[in-house]
Formats: sequence, structure tokens, C-alpha cells
Amino acid sequence: MLETWFVQLAFLVPGVLAAVDLLAEHIGGTGTIKRIPTILTGHPAANLVLATVNYTTVGVLVPLGLLLLSRTGQNPAVLGLTRPKWRTDVWPAVGLAAAGYGAVLALTIALAPLIATHKSLFVSPSLGHLPAYYVIYGLAASAITAITEETLVNGYLLIRLEQLGWDPSRALVFSLILRTSYHVYYGLGFVLTIPLGYFLTRSFQKHRRLMRPILAHFIYDAVLFTIAVLAS
Repeated sequence: MLETWFVQLAFLVPGVLAAVDLLAEHIGGTGTIKRIPTILTGHPAANLVLATVNYTTVGVLVPLGLLLLSRTGQNPAVLGLTRPKWRTDVWPAVGLAAAGYGAVLALTIALAPLIATHKSLFVSPSLGHLPAYYVIYGLAASAITAITEETLVNGYLLIRLEQLGWDPSRALVFSLILRTSYHVYYGLGFVLTIPLGYFLTRSFQKHRRLMRPILAHFIYDAVLFTIAVLAS
């Protein structure tokens, strides 16, 4: 139990604190939330490299999580963390991503009146104007995010909770709470992150193939990021 809390807190605390800081800055009127940090002003190519390298720190706990799981018999093969297969991983991942888009669209339509009357409650991070090659950052960040979140908040957490005797439904709710906690910088918009999180978590609970939710998460984020960069 202590190991599980240590891993989750070590992963979540920095992300949640950063999200709260971003939301506070936005509410305080200090500026819009930037999805890509500006490390070097006036040098977009160099900034791309530095920002991408800097983002890799998000995944520093992934090796630790995998190591701890392997010590209790859950090696990558057991986790379904293997070379992607079209039938068992890729096509189901595309379906999960599509289901995520559809659910978010439906939820956005349902929330449209609230969004229209209380826009300040829903925060949309800004990309600003970026060169098209910043798609590279989007793909890298999407891959790092997908691998990190699905390994730690999906695979690792769900397995440990199962070993601790948690009911699957209770574990699902707890996983979703943790997964959405570091998205509070969206304001009430954090609710739009719930559908995909639900689909990905249920996928792993049912099929025990971690590669499937990782690919789905990557596809979902990468498509949105690519569209946002090219449209900026």
C-alpha cells in the first residue's frame, strides 16, 4: 500500500501543483495558459528542441513503475506492453480514440449553454502562432503523455489496487479522479477529459493490454495537437 501511494504521489503532486498554479495565474489575469513553453524567445527551432527535451521529465517515473510491477510478476508481456498488433491494439485504439472524440463532442454540446454564459469557468490553453514543424513537439508530447499516464495511472495503479482487494468499479472511479486531478487548469473544462479516461481505463480492466490504451491516448492527443498547430 505504501509503495502504491509513493508512486502515485510522486507522479501526481508535481502535475497537480503545476495545474493549480496555471489556473491561478489565469484567474488572476496574468495571461493565457501556454501549451508549449517559451524557453528561447526569437529562436523557434531551438525552443522546439529544448521544450521537447524538457517535457521528457514527465515520464521519469515510468521505469520505476515498470520495475516495481516486474518484481511482483507483472513484466511487460503480462501487462500487454508488447509490439503493437493491428487486430488487438491498433484498430481497437483507433476505436477508443474515436469514441473519446464522440463523447467529448456530445458533452460539449450539452454544456454549450453553460459555456456560453460562463466562459471564464472554462479555460482553453493557447498555442499562439507556431511554425508547422512544431507538430514534432505535439507528437513527442503526446507519446510521452500517453506512455506515462497509461502506465502509472492505468496499468500500475489498477494492478496494485486489484492486489489490495479493491472492487473494479471502485478502482475505476479512483483512477479517474487521479487522472483528472492534473487537468484542473482547464477549469470546469476538466470534465471533458473524463470520457476518454473512462474508455481507456475500462479497456485495460477488460483486456489487460496496456499497449491498446497507450496507442489510443497517443492518437487522441496527437490528432488534436496536430490540428491545433497547423491551424495556428
